Amino acid sequence: MAIKQSELILNPDGSIYHLNLRPENIATDIIFVGDQDRVDKITQLFDNIEFTTQKREFKTSTGIYKGKRLSVISTGIGPDNIDIVLNELDALVNINLETREIKEKHTALNIVRIGTSGSLQKDIPVDSFLLSSHAIDLNGMLHSYQVDEISHPEIEEAFVKHTNWSAKKSYPLVIANGNDLANKIISDTIFQGITATAGGFYAPQGRILRLGLQDEYLNSKIDSFNFNGIRITNLEMETSAIYGLSKLLGHNAVSMNAIIANRANGTFSENPYKVVENLIEYTLQKLIE
Repeated sequence: MAIKQSELILNPDGSIYHLNLRPENIATDIIFVGDQDRVDKITQLFDNIEFTTQKREFKTSTGIYKGKRLSVISTGIGPDNIDIVLNELDALVNINLETREIKEKHTALNIVRIGTSGSLQKDIPVDSFLLSSHAIDLNGMLHSYQVDEISHPEIEEAFVKHTNWSAKKSYPLVIANGNDLANKIISDTIFQGITATAGGFYAPQGRILRLGLQDEYLNSKIDSFNFNGIRITNLEMETSAIYGLSKLLGHNAVSMNAIIANRANGTFSENPYKVVENLIEYTLQKLIE
């Protein structure tokens, strides 16, 4: 059955609505960044660039890096943007845009997020790299989908009990990364742990300006959570949406974090841009090995 025009929205040139992309414009190996300016910082290392487009905060460049075809896409900030990006990327490879019908053969994408984050643990220092073994969704976006098959109830229940999680909030959801892709990228120098994904930057991450917090102790509860040796290591705004939608849609996803701040120690990197550059080079090398 064809998907209605109101559900699968295309531009007059046949490209997908928000990303402004056609199927031939993307590789199956894709790097996500939040900042659109970071796209060029990655693709300047490419051997050549075959395609570039931008619509709003969504900038995409596709090219060749040491013989491997890669796409780099800026997602902007937050799980709502990830909802747009992942659904539209999946449509490009798994829906025939002309007939509006789902393809019989499924195509899996490999997605690596390269982002910045702040460590919640004293022993994970600034200037280090962290791979998210899991993500815990604190913002609720994923609950619009059927998520029972991708959740980890035992970790979720332990977290709810440990934090005395408010019933007014969306129930936390824990999702694992794409294991095969993670094994390709991980090394002995990389920290691992659960990444908490908030729906905002200020109160949802425990920051106070002029407004009080619903739970002023939530950050310390998050910091001290431990499930069979697995800790919540960092807090940001995209990873759970990337992991959750990738699992549901049959794609492989890993989130790589450049740790530029340590909130437990109150420290900040002296050269955060260099840390990100190093993570870009590390990730690119792993993707071609």
